[in-house]
Amino acid sequence: MTKVTRASLRSKIESIEGLTNEERSALLNLINTKKYGLVWEDKPEEAEERLQDELPVLEEVKERALLSDNSAAPNHILIEGDNLHALTALSYTHAGKIDVIYIDPPYNTGNKDFIYNDKYVDSEDEFRHSKWLSFMSRRLKIAKKLLSEKGVMFISIDDNEQANLKLMCDEIFGENNFIANFIWKSKSGGANDASSVATDHEYLLLYANNKQNVSIFNDIYATVTTSYNREDEKGKYSLDRLDKQNLGYLESLDFPIEGPDGQIYVVEHKDPNNKKARWRWGKDTVNERYDELVFKFPYVYTKNYQKKGGQKPRTVLFDERFGRTRTGSTELKKIIGNQNIFSYPKPSVLLKFLLSISANKKYTILDFFAGSGTTLHATMQLNNEDGGRRQCILVTNNENNICEDVTYERNKRVINGYTTPKGEQVEGLHDNNLRYYKTNFVGRKHTNRNMRKLMEASTDMLCIKNDVYKKQDKFGGRKLNKNVVRFFDDGKTPMLIIYNELAVEKIVDVLITMQVERKIKVYVFSNSRYAYDDDFMEVADKVELCALPDAIYRAYVEVIGKQRPKQIIEDATANDETSKGRA
Repeated sequence: MTKVTRASLRSKIESIEGLTNEERSALLNLINTKKYGLVWEDKPEEAEERLQDELPVLEEVKERALLSDNSAAPNHILIEGDNLHALTALSYTHAGKIDVIYIDPPYNTGNKDFIYNDKYVDSEDEFRHSKWLSFMSRRLKIAKKLLSEKGVMFISIDDNEQANLKLMCDEIFGENNFIANFIWKSKSGGANDASSVATDHEYLLLYANNKQNVSIFNDIYATVTTSYNREDEKGKYSLDRLDKQNLGYLESLDFPIEGPDGQIYVVEHKDPNNKKARWRWGKDTVNERYDELVFKFPYVYTKNYQKKGGQKPRTVLFDERFGRTRTGSTELKKIIGNQNIFSYPKPSVLLKFLLSISANKKYTILDFFAGSGTTLHATMQLNNEDGGRRQCILVTNNENNICEDVTYERNKRVINGYTTPKGEQVEGLHDNNLRYYKTNFVGRKHTNRNMRKLMEASTDMLCIKNDVYKKQDKFGGRKLNKNVVRFFDDGKTPMLIIYNELAVEKIVDVLITMQVERKIKVYVFSNSRYAYDDDFMEVADKVELCALPDAIYRAYVEVIGKQRPKQIIEDATANDETSKGRA
């Protein structure tokens, strides 16, 4: 079956009236046969079904905004809501704009870590893997659309779904865009909780939107085979024994070395009768570089200095620079004070390493399984260390008040400063803005009422889209009626929102008299794609026009598809029976 035929059949099945979700899924699965790849039974999801009737919008909870006095502070965003709905909204505000995505999704262990349609998926559920794959595929497909041309995505996972996830990502991103599968040593022990073999690692899959455009880890300390845990005036270094057993014995490289304390150091021969060891340096080199030697009887070491740039990271992340699960737990406890409020948070040092992937210090990060909020914490730490202006978007639901009591509270304290349970004062990372949003909904049907509601509700999304939040009371010296027109300008991005098309003529009159340094983004309500271009023709060089809500509708259709038709013809037999009953 060709792709064209399969697509045509899918379209016809989607348009058939009277099918239940299960029946529709069954028919679609029949035509989704492959010669190679991952196949699963698609399971309907309530969050997706809601999008058939309603469209998500983002509304700011203004009283939770944390705003810096620094006008250059980056704007970070926390969204409370189902991540499928939030991703749909972000498909309008951030399509092609996200540079790094990191997610730590449920691992589907069967131990109440994964909820599908408000029910825990346990190990006895026969559709356990299908539900997880359905859940993840919907979100990853949108995530890919959000990535920039140079964008990359990290996904934490363990053995429960790692193999399935790899195959699914090969399909969504393309097998040729796979970069690496990191192995992170998440535990230092683990034997006590193992039935046979102790598992002390997790995985981090790394994919690119387009691998040919990606240049990663080129300008950071990236070698992970050695722990550089010492430092002098030349930089960080590790110690490497001067004598080696496996380089091939040479008598000229087997000589005594006098230490600064007068102690004599010799090559260690495990079998004096069968010599295999020798020094790595000859006598002349030892004399020339004597100050680089470290003597710790009975061994002599050389200083192995860490090099900057150009070193490729290894796939095994095993030392203390990447932390452990307990590192993340201890870190969260210091900030919030309750160790049991969130299970298995990732340590910020691990996220800082991942977010150091680019030499660019001004890019956008997304985590739509935000959990305890480590990704934002790491982003702010990294900005503080290297002067960057990275922006971070977090998405999480509020199950068990996780968003309010953990994700928000943690990063609020990181920004404002906090006191650890031991009384230690930790200075806040004040040069950051954090804005809190919730997902809300507007009817999807294209009635004039719904269209106006969507236009009115889009204000916060337009601020997010253009990264401009400073509202002005006047435009061109004229006072504004906020129900008709709103103007935002932070000195970098001017944005005008016209809610009532009757105001277009007056706005144009004002623009004619204005001196404009940069084009003003003008969003105007329209029943179609027409953004009143003719009306703005005289000031076309001063504006950049967009018709709403059409632009939002089109963006949403790209990720959730067209609205399926409702059943409009009821079963004739049922109608007859109803008529008889009434008689």
